[in-house]
Amino acid sequence: MKKPSSKIREEIARLQDQLKQAETREAERIGRIALKAGLGEFEIDETELQAAFEEIAGRFRGGKGPATGRKNAGDGKAGSTSAAKDEAGAAQSSTGEA
Repeated sequence: MKKPSSKIREEIARLQDQLKQAETREAERIGRIALKAGLGEFEIDETELQAAFEEIAGRFRGGKGPATGRKNAGDGKAGSTSAAKDEAGAAQSSTGEA
């Protein structure tokens, strides 16, 4: 039997919440690693930091192009920009610096 639309909406909302929580955990993890590596000590332009993260991601993907997994990933920039901001924000919030 098919699910009513209200049940599908509830399931979508639940999955969106799970996705948000998973992205937060990932951003915090990457932020902690970045801090341990000493990235919190440098004034780095966000675009340079994003480019460095994309380069590292490419190494681990085996040279494949950037795959952001984000909604706005049509041009490959919008999703990865917000990911870099999340990572940088997690790194900054962990140290109490702004």
